Amino acid sequence: MNKPTIRRGFRSIFAVCFFVLMTCNVSAQFKMPRFGKGLSFVAKDSTFKLKFNARIQSLFVVEYDAANKDSSISNTSSNFMIRRARIKFGGYAFSPKIAYKIELGLSANDISSSQEDGLGGDAARIILDAVVQWKFAKNYELWVGQTKLPGNRERIISSASLQLVDRSLVNSRFNIDRDMGLQLRGKWTFGNFVVKPALAFTQGEGRNITAGNFGGFSYTARLDFNPFGEFAKKGDYIGGDLTREDKPKLAFAIAGNYNDRAIRQGGQLGAFVKDTLGNYIENSLASCLIDLMFKYKGFSIHSEFGYRVALNQFDATTKKFNTGYGFNVQMGYLFMKNYELAARFTMIRKDGAYSGLKNINEYTLGFSKYIVGHNLKVQTDLGYAHDPIEPLGVFRFRLQVEMQF
Repeated sequence: MNKPTIRRGFRSIFAVCFFVLMTCNVSAQFKMPRFGKGLSFVAKDSTFKLKFNARIQSLFVVEYDAANKDSSISNTSSNFMIRRARIKFGGYAFSPKIAYKIELGLSANDISSSQEDGLGGDAARIILDAVVQWKFAKNYELWVGQTKLPGNRERIISSASLQLVDRSLVNSRFNIDRDMGLQLRGKWTFGNFVVKPALAFTQGEGRNITAGNFGGFSYTARLDFNPFGEFAKKGDYIGGDLTREDKPKLAFAIAGNYNDRAIRQGGQLGAFVKDTLGNYIENSLASCLIDLMFKYKGFSIHSEFGYRVALNQFDATTKKFNTGYGFNVQMGYLFMKNYELAARFTMIRKDGAYSGLKNINEYTLGFSKYIVGHNLKVQTDLGYAHDPIEPLGVFRFRLQVEMQF
């Protein structure tokens, strides 16, 4: 990664932030309702609104590899890191019907170079979201730009609002992440029964790929059902039952994605797949994602299933496409004073010898203290992951502090 390029990117970000804040302070109405809701600026004639948020996620990890039989390598590793550091801008322009969102990633995990693939050279992947949302009719919106696709629920839930320290292996192996293009989203109500359809037509290579379209396009559809009505405070996309739903609430959804002639292991994510001569390999990928969320009086269940298949099966590449299936289920209970205990079981199964995945069973036990909801919290968990046919695996301890205003 070219360091001068990254430094110029950071200078540009902070210059824009400073200019916007100074301009809004002079000519707009300033509002700060409470901690966690960000800073808001509204133009005097109400034709423009800007909301600014920032967040920091600090993580400490210790891992012990009980399966490592090589005595020359330490079985224990530890790491302090800034897992996520992000700034967000949102609001509307001209009319509340034309909304926008911009999210920038500043941590090393969010910024990486695609130099090895020849796609942009020294360019850093700073932009997470840059999308305009047009509410052109009641309950219908058209999104244009780069943002999360309507895939699995766990991916759509913000990383700031997770029930455990991080998302499950099912998400990391099968989610379809972000992409650039068009999305159409709606909402239908039948009494208390709510259905939320979503369609997306996107480039297919994932975020921040500016070298053009390599294969075909990506097509995504999702149907989200709330049979008992809406969750309080959009709780169907927030980890844990922090609102303590006074009536049982259920949400379930199915999503499908077809990535025509994909060149990355997971379609929108993963390494670029090449042959032994360094040429890109195209392979169409089809993914199916099913999820469920239930909440009632502090108790919550969240379950997901992911499946991906490749049109072609071959084993003559330096990397393999991530095909197979996975299942995840987690549940938790929020005690008084906002302490929560949660547990998760995850399994991953690869699709034969042509898959880039590994068979894994993972068990996680987590404990959280919500100081100001998800905006200020401390989370810790213990995990154990192993190959199903191997008795020993990797033990992990994580401690994380999340703060966002």
